[in-house]
Amino acid sequence: MGEFVLVPGARLGGWAWDAVAEQLRSAGHAVYAVTLSGLAGGDADVVGQQQHVDDIVSVVEGNDLYDVVLVGHSYSGIPVGQAAGRIGDRLRRVVYVDSSIPADGLSFADAWSPEDRVWLDEQLAEGDGTWLPAGPEYFVDQDLSAEAINLLATRGTPHPGLTLTQPARLARPITELPTTYIKCLMSGDTPTPDVQQALNSPHWDLVELQTGHWPMLSQPAELAKLLAAS
Repeated sequence: MGEFVLVPGARLGGWAWDAVAEQLRSAGHAVYAVTLSGLAGGDADVVGQQQHVDDIVSVVEGNDLYDVVLVGHSYSGIPVGQAAGRIGDRLRRVVYVDSSIPADGLSFADAWSPEDRVWLDEQLAEGDGTWLPAGPEYFVDQDLSAEAINLLATRGTPHPGLTLTQPARLARPITELPTTYIKCLMSGDTPTPDVQQALNSPHWDLVELQTGHWPMLSQPAELAKLLAAS
């Protein structure tokens, strides 16, 4: 049985994985759902990208985990990909769930268009250095129930802005690591160009899931099965 470390996307805590974690645990797996620094209150405006990487590495090393499946959703693919290169032979596989992937020296926001980057800068200024939680309208047309949309909108917390703008530092190229990329088709038919390029690696596999960008809430049982098969 595997050891699963589940990392949520921006503005979310470990609670976002509750339904998936329940499915995996019922199948006999060990599960650690991470709430990254600054996402549960505290000094969110000063938490940086490398702190999020350290958070993930600390869960693995602090619990002496081996045969680890590191799972990153959305934003958290950036720190997950970096952490995967640091944990050495403890890693079994990386799974990116409709997520960004890290590139050495580049940040999460560097992949955005100039117009979107201006919008993000405005958001961070409005949030005093944090990315404020999204309203319910952000989650429509993504295969989510009204209950799930309400959960995302009411439990989301401000996200540390520095983690979005500080660069990734790769200890090892991500294309050398055993990896599954799960593309959620309701958020776009194809992966982003950087993911498509990475998928040329013999170590990477692509899996498609017919749901929206938050499959841990829209299709938790299906997502848990994909993770268990990783």
